[in-house]
Formats: sequence, structure tokens, C-alpha cells
Amino acid sequence: MKAFFALCFLVLFSTNIFAQEQEADTTTLKKIVLDEVLVSAVRVTKESPVTFSNLAKEEIAPRNLGQDIPVLMNFLPAVVTTSDAGAGVGYTGIRVRGSDATRVNVTINGIPYNDSESHGTFWVNLPDFASSTENLQLQRGVGTSTNGAGAFGASLNILTDATSQEAYGYISASYGSFNTLRNNLKFSTGLLNEHVEISGRLSRITSDGYVDRASSDLKSYFLQGAYVDDNTLVKALLFGGHEITYQSWFGIDAETLATDRTFNPAGIYTDENGNTQFYDKEEDNYKQNHFQLHWNEAISPFWSTNIAIHYTKGGGYFEQFREDDDFATYGFQPITVDGEEVNTTDLIRRRWLDNDFYGTVFSAKYQKENTNIILGGGWNSYEGDHFGEIIWARFAGNSMIRDRYYDDDSKKTDFNVFGKINYEISKHWRLFGDLQYRNVGYRANGDETGIVDDTFNFFNPKLGVTYDLNTNNNFYLSFAVANREPNRNDYENGSPKPEKLNDFELGWRYVTPSVQISTNLYYMRYKDQLVLTGELNDVGAPLRSNVGDSYRVGLEIDANVGIGKHFTWQPNLALSSNKNIDFVFQRDGEIQNLGNTNIAYSPEIVLGNIISYQPSEKFQIALLTKYVGKQYMGNIDAEASVLQDYTQTDFNVQYTIKTNSFIKSIVLSGLLNNIFDAQYESNGYFFTFDDDFSNPGTITTIEGAGYYPQAGINFLLGVSLNF
Repeated sequence: MKAFFALCFLVLFSTNIFAQEQEADTTTLKKIVLDEVLVSAVRVTKESPVTFSNLAKEEIAPRNLGQDIPVLMNFLPAVVTTSDAGAGVGYTGIRVRGSDATRVNVTINGIPYNDSESHGTFWVNLPDFASSTENLQLQRGVGTSTNGAGAFGASLNILTDATSQEAYGYISASYGSFNTLRNNLKFSTGLLNEHVEISGRLSRITSDGYVDRASSDLKSYFLQGAYVDDNTLVKALLFGGHEITYQSWFGIDAETLATDRTFNPAGIYTDENGNTQFYDKEEDNYKQNHFQLHWNEAISPFWSTNIAIHYTKGGGYFEQFREDDDFATYGFQPITVDGEEVNTTDLIRRRWLDNDFYGTVFSAKYQKENTNIILGGGWNSYEGDHFGEIIWARFAGNSMIRDRYYDDDSKKTDFNVFGKINYEISKHWRLFGDLQYRNVGYRANGDETGIVDDTFNFFNPKLGVTYDLNTNNNFYLSFAVANREPNRNDYENGSPKPEKLNDFELGWRYVTPSVQISTNLYYMRYKDQLVLTGELNDVGAPLRSNVGDSYRVGLEIDANVGIGKHFTWQPNLALSSNKNIDFVFQRDGEIQNLGNTNIAYSPEIVLGNIISYQPSEKFQIALLTKYVGKQYMGNIDAEASVLQDYTQTDFNVQYTIKTNSFIKSIVLSGLLNNIFDAQYESNGYFFTFDDDFSNPGTITTIEGAGYYPQAGINFLLGVSLNF
């Protein structure tokens, strides 16, 4: 398999494959569809000096059988995906250029989706959202100015379903390994009186998961009302989800991995007879509902505007059985039982999050001849309550029903304005400028964070130039600055410094009707970068720490090559070096300078390859392969922190049956994941602690690691009826 990838690499260079943005057209579109105005302020085209990839719903559809959006993006350049339950349903994550999901800025129709406090994106709260996605764009590096937290690894911009002129109905069902079942229903009224459309979707996904008890019960909805005429588009959207997942965020150690890959320690306890049991409600239970209202207006042939307001309501908890927990953790006073003092107890607790997120984003676009200007910004506010309840205890002390053993709150405001210009100097040269000012205010309380009251003012300039050699060759060079505030976990972990990134990108795009390819070099230099330490906190969230100076440098190549009339080849390659500079670490009781070390979770090589065959419009098959090189799960290059390289190959098939009846077509889909049954782990964690008990008078640093095993060969089969 590695030889196959080496061959792919050689062919790339021998055929002079250089760059593209996954657009087949060789000319710039002169007119932007009103639907796309929703995201035009945060997206780019090949006329901009930004590295990016596009993914349309037609490309997603054959594999869209219930797995999360990160899994469907797995084969994009420099992307690594993870799944806690091991099969792509439930909690999933994404890394781009080694940067984790908290550093990937995600917007839905231009509205920020990242959680304001953790900066994370929890796709489990929006199950089957790919079924309501028109297209998405992944910008690697700093990218262009977006709303919400600054991008330190990538920006992901999602556009939801476009308006449909024709009415349709759509029923889909899929079933697969681990009792994975997905059902959804979609509809559209089409344009009523040529102006009004109502559309929607209902979905439910259930799965036992590959890992023991890593079950998911996911429900979601999407409802859209639209008014459209020649110059106006108004959209009102309601969408959301309710997830109940059995916890699978603890991972397993190397010994367990070798003997029982699917073991899940969540909920484990010992009953009164000494038998090992697992609490059946060790679950995460969370609801999230979104409202968006967009107004797009084409004021003149040259001016268009967009303004949107949004509101997100989230609330839920995770439930845990705790064995022999200390009274002091919950504010209990010791009690006397049968003449003996009791200060520990078995109990069941719920840790709650109740949050509100609301605000507005806006932009105005001017496009005429050789000038393209976008002015925009946004204001958003987040209010979050964190509290804990005990719903049962063997010994409850002096507690009362619905007592909260902690009750914290936080508030965050985020304001930004930006101006962007893309100016064509001549037939060949184009200049790009992007200036953003961002103000962030964050206040939080709680023993774990201390009292936090911080304000940040960031200036993020971006400059670049694009050179069109001819209709086939396009070059770009850019420099961008990004600043980013710490998240709540960073405060808890004692790393409250903001981080700064200088990003240099040099690219070459090559476009012909049958070959579209893109190559780029990048150098990302960080100050006080918040890198993953490899450790997890008590709720399974990864911890980060400021590391002073660090950098990422790399080469990325991706292509779309038509071979004859029926074959398409889509290889991509990402080579990188990711280093902490003069990294300092306390080992065996002494401060040591380890020199330059590898940044955690940053493989030096990531390869993707898709070979597809489509003999007719009705039938297509594809072979999809992903290779991820060796990673370190910590920053000290310890052998115990190594996550081994792995290769995963999937087989995808789709067949469409056209009918001349009430049912317009029947689409049959199949996805065979990991067809070579590879045993691999896509994620894990690493920890160290000082042991001064084993050898009195000495301090020894102990290392340990945990792993998240992924499923072997597994399948999903689907059928869709289109009306």
C-alpha cells in the first residue's frame, strides 16, 4: 500500500500536476447565485491567494449514509478525522494541518458554529446535517476573514440547501454494521407563485457503535422558508438536533488494546457482591436548536448586501455513576453510620450546560469590472451556565433535592469588522487585501477557572497577489496574520495567553478541461501557540498549553484528473514538518531543554486517493484510500506517545434506477469501510506524572497513553426514493 502511494507521488510530479480549487470551469463566473451570497463574504475563488478545497452535495451524496460531516471530509487534503465510537457516528472530530477542531473556524451560512467557550465543533448535535448541505469550502491556513473565533488551522464554510424551483420529495433509509440505522425525509414545495418555497428534513440515526456500549440515538430537523425574486432572497431557517450517546471518550491503554479492542471503561463499577457492572445511563444528553434569518439584496448590478440575525439555544447534561467519591467534592459533611464516620459514597451525578448564543452578521459587496470589494462584520454574544446535580447517592449527608454542588456562569461577546478588496491591476495581475479588527470580551467564574475577566483586541491583516500566466496557469502568494484568545479549558489548565500566527502561502494552480490540480507551499510561524498536550480533563476534553515559539511548514498537492470518458483520479498529498522550538519540559524533577520537538497530533505525511469509475449517469463506483503517517500524542517525542501510521481504504457504489411513475428514481448506495480490515487507532492521548513514592528521595516521571480504536471492515447500505 505504501508503494502504491509512492507511485501516486511520482506520477504527480512526472505529469506536472499543479493546482486547482476543485472548480472545472476555466472562466470566472460573472453572476453569483443569490443563495451563494449567504457565504460570499467568507468564501474565496481561484482569483484569491488562499488555499482551499470545495466539496459539493453531489460529491457527498454517494457516501452520505449516516456518518458525520468530518468523516465525509476525510479524503480532502491535509485532513485527519477521528471517531470516539469507532465507526463515524456519534462524537467525531477533524484536524487540518495538525490543528485540532478548536482551531478550525466553522460557519453555517456565514454564522459562527464553534462553541464560544471551548471553540470546539460538536457535529453530534447536528446529526445528518450533510443531507441539508448544498456545498462546503475548506480553507487551509488562516484563509480569509470570517466571523467567530480566528482560524489557526483552517476555515470551514457550509452553505445549506439552496432554494428549489421544482417541488420534490425524498425518502432515504440506510442500514449497516453495529446496527447502524439512518432514516430521513426531505421535501420542498418548489417556488409557489414563483416566489415562495418551504422545504425541510427530518432525520434519525441510531447505532450501537464499534466500541462496547458506544451507542448513539440522534434526531435532527431542518426547516427553511424562502422568498425570492430577481433581486431579493429572504431565508428563515430552523434546524437542530437531540443527541443521546453512551460515553466513549476515555479510550483504552495499550495492554487492553492488544487483548480487547472494543472495551469501554465508561460506567464501570463494582456491586455489593464484588461483581463488575456498567451503569446503563452513562450518557451524554444534549439538545441544540438554531434559528437564522437572512436577507440578501441585489441593490444594483454592482452592489449586493446581506444581513442576518441568529439565535442558538443549547442545553443538556452528561450523567455518570461515581464509585466511592469524596464528600468534600460535593460540599457534604461527614456523617456517622452504625457508629462509623462516612465521608465517601457511591452516587450518580449530572453535569449540566445551559447556553444561549445570539447576534448578527452583515456584509456589502461591490463588484464591477476589475474591482471586488466586501465590507462586513458581526456582533455575537454567548451566555453559558455550568452546574452540577446529584440525582442519587448511597449516603447523601445533608444535601437537598436539586442541590447544585457547583454553579458557574460565563459571558462572552465577540465583535469584528473587516474589509476585503480583490483588484485586477492588469490582465495577469490581481492584488488582494483583507483587514479585520476583532474585539473579544470574556468573563467566567468557577473554582476551576478562577475569576476570569479578559478583553482582547486583535488586528488581523492579510495581503496577497495572484498572477494569471495564461488561461491554464495561476500563481499566488499571500501573507496573513491571525490572533486568537484562549478557551475556557485553557484558563483551567493555566495557559491564559492569546496566540499569534503569521502564515505564508505560495501556490500554483493548473486548470484544463480534463486536469485540475493545485499545489502550495506554506510556512506557519506561531507565538504562544496553544498545542495539545495529549492529556484529557475529567470530561474527556483535550488539554492545551502555550509553547512559546513553534512552526509548521509543508507542501500540499491535490488533483482531479479525467482519464478517458469514464475514469476520474483524485489524489492528494500533504508533507509537513511541525516543530516546537527549544521545548522545555520537567522530567524526573528537573527542567530540561529538549530542543526542537514534534508538535502533538501532527503527522509528517497525509495521503488521500480516490479512483472513481462512472460508465453511465446511472452507475458509479469509487475506491477511496487514506494514509496518515506516524504522530506523537505529546510534545516531548516520547516513544510511549507514538500513534502509529495507518491506511484505510473504502469502497463506494451507487446505482440509480429511473422510473416513469410517481417515484421519479430509486437510488441504491453501498459503502464498505476499511475493506482490508486494518486494525488502527486514529486518535489517543498521552500523559505524564511525577512519582515520588516508589523511590523515596527521588522523583521519576511516569508516562502513559490511551487509544481510540477504529472499526475493522464494516458496511452501510442505503436506498433513496425521489418523488
